[in-house]
Amino acid sequence: MKDWLKERLQEGLVIPAHPLALTREGAFDERHQRALTRYYHAAGAGGVAVGVHTTQFAIRDPHYNLLEPVLSLAADTLDACDAATGRKTVRIAGLVGKTAPAVREATLARDLGYHAGLLSLSAFNNASQAEMLSHVAEVADVIPVFGFYLQPAVGGVALSESFWRAFAGIEGVVAIKIAPFDRYKTLDVLRGVAASGRASDIALYTGNDDTIISDLLTTYRIPVQDQVIDLEIKGGLLGHWACWTATAVKHLEQCKAWKKAGEVPAEALTLAAEVTDANAAFFDAANKFKGCIAGIHYVLQRQGLMQSIRCLDPDESLSPGQKEAIDRVFEVYPHLNDDRFVAEGLEEWKED
Repeated sequence: MKDWLKERLQEGLVIPAHPLALTREGAFDERHQRALTRYYHAAGAGGVAVGVHTTQFAIRDPHYNLLEPVLSLAADTLDACDAATGRKTVRIAGLVGKTAPAVREATLARDLGYHAGLLSLSAFNNASQAEMLSHVAEVADVIPVFGFYLQPAVGGVALSESFWRAFAGIEGVVAIKIAPFDRYKTLDVLRGVAASGRASDIALYTGNDDTIISDLLTTYRIPVQDQVIDLEIKGGLLGHWACWTATAVKHLEQCKAWKKAGEVPAEALTLAAEVTDANAAFFDAANKFKGCIAGIHYVLQRQGLMQSIRCLDPDESLSPGQKEAIDRVFEVYPHLNDDRFVAEGLEEWKED
């Protein structure tokens, strides 16, 4: 299974970070949750990440107790979608907390048929590098690990090049989501992986929602001792790709085609700027990302894929002016949305 997973991830996949659908009253909305999973599958996503930041970490709160129901519903829905199409979707579960709870979540995810765990290190903000690496190794004994460099603005920990070198050296690590929203920190990951001796075993994925297209188009040439190692970011595991997913699939394939041809046209740079502009609206960059989850919800609600933009925290919602910013990018970049695709499949995806 690990060999299959590595091969699939190296192909370069669109992996949306799955949101949590709630009713207007704040209850878990299973109908729209299933519809979202079916939408991602129909759009051509090669994987889905569930229980991650976009799903809301609060699903683990005993008051809600939604982690297992959310993971289970997504797995069951993907089972049916894959059986109907002959595909095999990569399933990634978010893993959080210190070692004991993270191992419990990894065990649950593995038992539900998930292939890897996206491992957050936010609980290790004041820990040593050795403590973090020991934690990763214990989790990797349970399920293959998809590393995660989360931007510090939303709770991530700053991590050094030496950390990523040692991290990549852990045998159970199969991929890394690079999401510090920082060019310098992104290069720290790349240099660490290049120096680890396992560069060919680690699939690199962008989580830098502010620079998606540029990440996918760039070949990074990293000097290591007496050689130069070429690294590429193969695909993306992105909150931004939780909406307009059918277009994201087209963008990734176009980026692959441009790279294969050995010539990146000027239109690629224009597309990169347009996608970043859209992300600024979705993720509420103007307000330090406070409305990032609600912004994704609003896009999906506009399309009928969610009935409410509500988050588990009732105080978490769109920032002032964010709705207008999202409406603007719908208007000025009509070629980026997938409204027509969603309209054609929506009623089928919402069937019980």
